[in-house]
Amino acid sequence: MPALPIYLDSQATTPIDPKVVEAMMPYFTNHYGNPASRQHVFGWEARDAVEHARRQVADFVDCDPREVYFTSGATEANNLAIKGIVGATKNRQINVVTLATEHRAVLDPCRKLEALGAQVTIVSTDRDGLVNLQELERALTPDTVLISVMAANNEIGVLQPIGEISEMVRDRNIVFHSDAVQAVGKVPFSIRKLGVDLISLSGHKIYGPKGIGALCFRRRRRTPLDPQMDGGGHERGLRSGTLNVPGIVGLGCAAAICQQNIKSDSARMQALRDRLLNGLRQRLDLISVNGSMEHRLPNNINVSFHGVEGSSLIVGLDDIAVSSGSACTSSHPEPSHVLRAIGIPDEHARAALRFGLNRWTSADEIDYTIEKVTSLVTRLRQVSS
Repeated sequence: MPALPIYLDSQATTPIDPKVVEAMMPYFTNHYGNPASRQHVFGWEARDAVEHARRQVADFVDCDPREVYFTSGATEANNLAIKGIVGATKNRQINVVTLATEHRAVLDPCRKLEALGAQVTIVSTDRDGLVNLQELERALTPDTVLISVMAANNEIGVLQPIGEISEMVRDRNIVFHSDAVQAVGKVPFSIRKLGVDLISLSGHKIYGPKGIGALCFRRRRRTPLDPQMDGGGHERGLRSGTLNVPGIVGLGCAAAICQQNIKSDSARMQALRDRLLNGLRQRLDLISVNGSMEHRLPNNINVSFHGVEGSSLIVGLDDIAVSSGSACTSSHPEPSHVLRAIGIPDEHARAALRFGLNRWTSADEIDYTIEKVTSLVTRLRQVSS
C-alpha cells in the first residue's frame, strides 16, 4: 500500500527536489545581497551565484550563457518573446503563426497582438495532436515575422517536430520561438541542434521552484526584442527588475540535476506510464488515449473514459491528484481547448483525465491508481446506465 495521497499531476507542477531546496537556502539567509550591488561582497556573492546558475541553464539547453535571460516564469518568457519580437519589427505589416493547441500563455499574447493590429494565423493539428508541416508552411507569408510552436503539449504530451519546423524557416526571415517548458528535462533538447531561435523555460516543471523561468536564445542568430518591462536595465537591458537570486539558484540546480538524470528518469517514467495505460486497458473498455503515443512525453498520458464525467472522476479520486486539463484553465467549465482542437468530441473531452508522472512516482502508486480508477469508472458507469 503506497503512502497517500498520490501525486500524478506533474504537468501542472513537479515536486521540488530536496537538493534544489538545499542549494537555495543560503540565498534566503546569509547570502542575501542584491546582484546589482557592485560595490561590496554581498552583491558579488549574489552576482556569482546568478552567473553560475546562468551557465547551468545554458549547459542544460545547449546555448551560450550570455543568451540566458531570467524571468518570473514561462508565461513572462513567452510574452517577452512574442510581444518583444513584434514590438521590435517596425514599419511593416506583421503576421504571427502559431498552433491551436498552444498553451494560453502563447495564445493570449497572440490575441492581444491581433487586437492591436497584427495578423495572427492559428494552424490546426491532426487528430493525434501533431501539426501538419505542409499546412504550417502554407500559413507562412512574406509578412510572417514569428512562428511559435510548443515543443511538448502540456495536456496531451505530444511532441511537435521542432527540428523539421526549424528547417522550414531556416532560409526565411522568420523567428522561431518554442515554449519548451514541458519538453526540457524529459526529452533531449538542444537549441543549437534543433535550430530554434528562442525557447521559454519554467523552474517548477523541472523539480525547481515556482516563480522563476528563463528565455534562452540561439546566439548564431541574434534576435532583436523590444523589452516589455522598463526600469533599471537588468538582464542586459532586456528584463528590468531585481533578480530573484534564490529562485535563479534553484532553477540552475534543477537544470543540472535534470541534465544528469534525464535518461534514467525518462526511461523509468515511461515504463511506469505504460504500466498505467496497460493496466487500465486490461480492466476497462471504452477508453481512448488522446494524442499520439509515438510522439509523446515519457511521463504523460491523457485518457478519456467514455460514459463518465471527468469532474466526477476527479472528485472520486480523492486520494490521487490528477487533472482534467491545464492547471492554468482549470477554473473554466468548458472542455479543454486542446482536446477540442484535435477533434475530440465534447463528451469525450469532458471524460478525460491527464496523468503526469515524476521521478519519485512508484510502481505501488501506479498499481493503486489502476485499481482505484477501474473501480470508480465501473461504479460511475453503472450509476449512469
